[in-house]
Amino acid sequence: MAAEGAGGLRFLALDPEARALGLRPGEPLGRVRARIGVPLQVHPADPDSDRAALLRLCRWAEGYAPGVAPFGPAEAADGFYIDVAGASHLRGGEGPLVDDLAGRLARSKIPARIALADTPGGAFALARYGASDRVIVPPGGAAEPLRALPVEALRLDPGTVSGLRRLGLRRVGEIDALARGPLARRFGEALLLRLDQAMGRRPEPLAPLTAEAAYRAARGFLDPIGRQSDIVVTARLLMAEIAPRLERDGLGACALRLVLYRVDGVMRVLDLGLSWPERCPERVAALVSLRLDRLGAGLDAGFGFETVALTVTVTGALSARQTELGAAPEGDGIDALADALAQRLGRPLLRLGARASHIPERAAQPLPWTRAPTSWPDHRPPRPLVLFPRGEAALDVLSTVPEGPPRRFRWRARIHAIVHAEGPERIAAEWWHAPGAARDYYRVECEAGRRLWLYRDGPHAPGRPAAWFVHGVFA
Repeated sequence: MAAEGAGGLRFLALDPEARALGLRPGEPLGRVRARIGVPLQVHPADPDSDRAALLRLCRWAEGYAPGVAPFGPAEAADGFYIDVAGASHLRGGEGPLVDDLAGRLARSKIPARIALADTPGGAFALARYGASDRVIVPPGGAAEPLRALPVEALRLDPGTVSGLRRLGLRRVGEIDALARGPLARRFGEALLLRLDQAMGRRPEPLAPLTAEAAYRAARGFLDPIGRQSDIVVTARLLMAEIAPRLERDGLGACALRLVLYRVDGVMRVLDLGLSWPERCPERVAALVSLRLDRLGAGLDAGFGFETVALTVTVTGALSARQTELGAAPEGDGIDALADALAQRLGRPLLRLGARASHIPERAAQPLPWTRAPTSWPDHRPPRPLVLFPRGEAALDVLSTVPEGPPRRFRWRARIHAIVHAEGPERIAAEWWHAPGAARDYYRVECEAGRRLWLYRDGPHAPGRPAAWFVHGVFA
């Protein structure tokens, strides 16, 4: 299998017959054909199909333990980890579990090298570079066999490996025996991190598959990234990878989670909410950029992020829409503004929505912003633009008719004389919530031109005049 690389096509994977001829991954195809006279069957690489096959295999492996994580680019993306802690007894122990896994893979004609160790880094190194294709290391015993392995077993980038070999450092034990300060200055923190992770001195959290793996994409980096522009570009590429799957299912993303895995094992999680299902990579990248702008130095990239993952956590139906012949560009309008403000402010935007209640202070409720708001009843009389959470007392009320509207009252330390009044509109209490008197609402206009919404709380009684309250202000 070959793919385009530096200088033309290069081998990515080889079968046993090709390896028997002395071929190695990474060699240029043209040079190999000039060197050997044996006809070669070369197939173009298909990374998407390879990734899908690996994910299917990971799903199958969840029958052994729920914690299954596929290899990333640093591990050549050709295997997976299984965290069998607490689950090996279900297969009779660690040895029988490894034997059963190897046997089932062999019956499916899937070649595999399996290693069981205390750490993911140690298991990877022993599986890839160990002397046997089936290794079980007792607890705490991984350090000694690791020291004899080549430096490539530490999952380092090719530049670091070349630099170590130029210094004559070819084994993991030779690196572990040197002073750490000069190594960090020469090769960076990533070398010491990988060494400590393999030896079990630093934790290495795995990112197991989730239920949303169908709408998830991740990208690893041999050289960790930390600049905001690099993270935004990566988010756009990941969304571009997820978008065809969403389009195939007629869905869009309503909420996304961007996870940044730092080289020291710390994760930064950014949750993004959208007001409408979306699958446009440019719009998602713009929202990520706004969120990172707000975080600023709070992002704390440390020594950089080695993996970036984007997961669609909430989906919604999204039908096909026209993108040419005069259609409005994606991301225009109030929805794009609402999403942008949500990322800038760091909290979701709210809007008022109708609630099934005829009591004014209960008839509205805050709801998350969406493009299609809930419909409001159209049979009610006009309501004020400003509605107070609770009525404010109107004092010294003068009324010519006990059951009629007031002619004058004092509110907020001012006397208001009424020149026009409309009403009443009677609103009874909701007996299933709490008993109470009926309210008679009036729309009144003062001499100063202010239009208010007043109500009388219950009828007049001998020796007990009804209380009046101002509940809102009309525009």
